[in-house]
Amino acid sequence: MHIHILGICGTFMGGIAQIAKSLGHRVTGSDQNVYPPMSDQLQGMGIELQEGYLAEHLLPAPDIVIIGNTISRGNAALEYVLENRLPYYSGPEWLYREVLINKHVLAVSGTHGKTTTTTILTWILEYAGKQPGFLIGGVAENFGLTARITDSDYFVIEADEYDTAFSDKRSKFVHYHPKTLIMNNLEFDHADIFHDIDAIKRQFHHLVKIMPASAQIIYPAFDKEICSVLDMGYWSETVSFGDENADWHLLQTAEDFTEFNIETKDGKRATVDWSLLGKHNANNALAAIMAAHYIGIDVDTSIEALKLFKSVKRRLECIYRSEAVTLYDDFAHHPTAIETTLQALRSHVGEKRIIAIMEPRSNTMKMGIHKDTLANSLKIADVVIVFQSDAVKWDMRQHMDELGDKCQVFTDIDEIVSTVKSLHQHGDHIVLMSNGGFGGIHKKLIELFSHE
Repeated sequence: MHIHILGICGTFMGGIAQIAKSLGHRVTGSDQNVYPPMSDQLQGMGIELQEGYLAEHLLPAPDIVIIGNTISRGNAALEYVLENRLPYYSGPEWLYREVLINKHVLAVSGTHGKTTTTTILTWILEYAGKQPGFLIGGVAENFGLTARITDSDYFVIEADEYDTAFSDKRSKFVHYHPKTLIMNNLEFDHADIFHDIDAIKRQFHHLVKIMPASAQIIYPAFDKEICSVLDMGYWSETVSFGDENADWHLLQTAEDFTEFNIETKDGKRATVDWSLLGKHNANNALAAIMAAHYIGIDVDTSIEALKLFKSVKRRLECIYRSEAVTLYDDFAHHPTAIETTLQALRSHVGEKRIIAIMEPRSNTMKMGIHKDTLANSLKIADVVIVFQSDAVKWDMRQHMDELGDKCQVFTDIDEIVSTVKSLHQHGDHIVLMSNGGFGGIHKKLIELFSHE
């Protein structure tokens, strides 16, 4: 079967393409910008890519067109599909019909930590010999892939609340029908499609209310928004994690949470020793251990797996280290994520200087929804540099005042590089925080430090 994918270079749709190819289909695709690393992954699998959205890309007509959620009416390729009545599906709809319908789906949802928790859970299952299929919104370093299909009964998926397609405004995760669901946390985000947090909570409840009674929902007892979703009604088993009042909880033993204890629902205590930093990642690990336990993987096996866990690219990923400086890349998209990342790094580096270089790039950030809380999320850093691109229409300088002299706002990437060159000190830890390419600043800073 010939499948053509519109919007193929996004992480999710690229994963769909890899799965479809592995199932034996001929896969082609188009995107407004065909770019690495996804383009390299896809072309390496023999998937033909085309730049732009032209009707001629659909000649001769494919058997099925899969349409990404970035495609809207007026797109030439979409209009051709509709005018010529070509069969089409959204990515989530196709994935459920062709793959998930026969699997035990373990889904990870929430505003923050989805990619990391999904990757942790996938690695635990792999280590335990389950060989799961998976679709992750990032490159899992233990696998070097974002997606794969296997003969396993288990499939682990990052369950995004973003909308499904131009024709289906429900959240993508509604299509997955999980048997095991982790709900990590819930805050207001994606202001381009959700009016308020209540609109997001309704989508989460849509997901919960179609889960069978035999399913399990794993949730943080300390998150009031998640708890209010469950207050709307649920029909599955629920298990909480968090502090001592939860069913499962963690106990801090190391300042940076590279070691911590967990206590299970039945009173068993065990110690986790791994490489990730911060309480937020410790909670991510705990939720994954609980999900694995639900399908029969004992806690000790999960803890053994975590010792070998390699994290996810762009999640406080060290991309350069020398005696003089350490440079990290972090997929920052929300003030809470920024603050927790900096807290984790501070707990690890102690009194050493942290320089945070931040680009507000998500749609919600660019709209200014979080402009009154952004400065506070950066206060842990010793030096703050913020990039105001042309896409950011609100004046960032007006909203960074509370950081005082330690914050500077720039409109030019090269000026940021020059500033870092002049102000960085021996032993600094520098974090690049953006969910995009950040104008190539990663490469420029690595070149700078490599020649010092």
